[in-house]
Amino acid sequence: MEIFVVSALIIAIGMAFFLVKVLSKPDGRFSSQHIHDSKAMRERGIHCVMDQDREMRRKSRLAVNERNK
Repeated sequence: MEIFVVSALIIAIGMAFFLVKVLSKPDGRFSSQHIHDSKAMRERGIHCVMDQDREMRRKSRLAVNERNK
């Protein structure tokens, strides 16, 4: 029973911190956490895995088409 109370207390404290963060943000919105939305990441040439996968598939498709010619 004591473990349940401690667990519930930890969860309640975490939810309270999250509520404070939501209330302190304008319109309760957070900035995007996606890599492609980060200016610093774009400047370093770092892309999200989906963009990298799409780029590699496009390159490999072009390479296969050129080999067949």
